[in-house]
Order: sequence, then C-alpha cells, then structure tokens
Amino acid sequence: MMFPIEYFIGLILIGIFAGFASGLLGIGGGFIIVPLQYFLLKYIGVEPNLAMLISLGTSLAIIIPTSVSGAYRHTRSMDNILEPGIKLGIFGIFGSVLGGFSASMLSSGILEIIFGLLLLFIAVNNIVSLNKEREDARIPFNLISIGIIGFLVGFASGLLGIGGGVFLIAILTSLLGFSLIEAIGSSSVFISLTAIGGFLSYIVSGWGVSTFPYSIGYVSLINFALIVCFSVPLASIGAKYAHRVPQKKLKIIFSILVLYMGLKMLGVLP
Repeated sequence: MMFPIEYFIGLILIGIFAGFASGLLGIGGGFIIVPLQYFLLKYIGVEPNLAMLISLGTSLAIIIPTSVSGAYRHTRSMDNILEPGIKLGIFGIFGSVLGGFSASMLSSGILEIIFGLLLLFIAVNNIVSLNKEREDARIPFNLISIGIIGFLVGFASGLLGIGGGVFLIAILTSLLGFSLIEAIGSSSVFISLTAIGGFLSYIVSGWGVSTFPYSIGYVSLINFALIVCFSVPLASIGAKYAHRVPQKKLKIIFSILVLYMGLKMLGVLP
C-alpha cells in the first residue's frame, strides 16, 4: 500500500496537538489521536473495523512515551504525585489489559453511552466547583479505593484507546481531595503505566489478524513513529505551561474538553 503525502502531514499534526494537550492537561491525548487516526486511515482506504482497532492500539502505544515526557516534567515541579500515580497505575495495568481484549471482541456502543454520560456529569461538576481551589476528600485514599478506581479507569483506557486521564483527574479532584494540578501530575504518571497494558493487549489480539502494512498486531509502526516524534517534545512544553496557567483557566479548558468528549461519545457531535 502506498501512503499519500497528506497522510504523513496528518500524522504530524496529530502529534503536535495531542502532545501539547497531553502535557498541559495530564491526559493521554487519546481523545485526539483515536478519531483523527481513524479518519486518516479511512481516507487512504482502510476498512472501518480494522481502522478503528489500529487507531485504538496505536493510540495507546503513542500515549506511553508522550505521557512519560509530561510526567517527568511534572515530577520536577511536584514531589507528591509519584506515589499515588504509581499505586493507581499498578491496578490500571490489569484493567487496561482486560479493556484492550474486550475492544476486539465486544461492541463498545453501550459502554460509550455510559462513559459519555459520565463525562457530561464530570464536566457539569467541574463547572459547578469552578471557584473551589480544592474540594474536601469524600472517600479515603486507601488500598480499596485505589484498586477500584485504578482498575475501572484502566479498563476504560484499554477499551477506548485513551489514557484515562479525563476520568482519573475528575475522580481525584471531586472525590479524593486532590488539587487540579496535583491530579494532572498524578494522572500523567498513572497513564504512563496503564497504557502499557492496553498496548500489549492490542498487539496480542491483532497478531496474525491485522492486514495493515508495517504493523505489529493492531499497532501501526508508521503512525507510532511519526506521531511520537512530535507528541513527546510537545508534551514537555505543555506540562511546563500547566504550571504557569491559573487553576481556574485550566479547569475551564478541561471542562470544555470533557464536555466535547461526552457529546462525541453519545453521538451528539459528529
């Protein structure tokens, strides 16, 4: 298969946008990487079902180095994010493996509706609590809450090919009493670990099945290489700006992003 020049340009643009958003907001950037890759793959004639699975698997592969770059920058500014991020991430790996395998076997239609409604709730909750610098913790940060939250967010990550940061940041700020910047930092550490589990499951489930050239399972090596070249340095720049932008502005950006994702998952937006 010959790839047209606009395909490569498209991959570079995805890397720039996804990388900056990843570092700035502590999210994996999958909400940008998955739909735009899907559009590009369909544009060059890839069958829709295969295009979707490649978009999901490659997205998680890209998220690993991108979020590590953002996490490293955050840990240089904050020393209290590494431990919660790693604890949640250990459980997240198991969830993302299960989510990744589920994506290749099940229709994610019903789960997309559930996640879409959850994202709408998160966006509304964020806007309501806009002037609160930090909410009181409603549940304790112990082994039970870490295990449940880590596993469920990890499952969503693997299933939908996203880092899971949008879910985790909202949970940490609204239920566990984290400030937004602490949640963003912890989330970038969590995503670095969780994406590994989902990425491996897409390699295994697509082994000998995927017909896309230059790919390992459902992970496209061309897409990965080109997007990562731009997303990794941009994630570091985004993380640097996250510590300069006021918390309220970050919360507004995050809420708009979550609202958009929720409406997209529910099929309200194209």
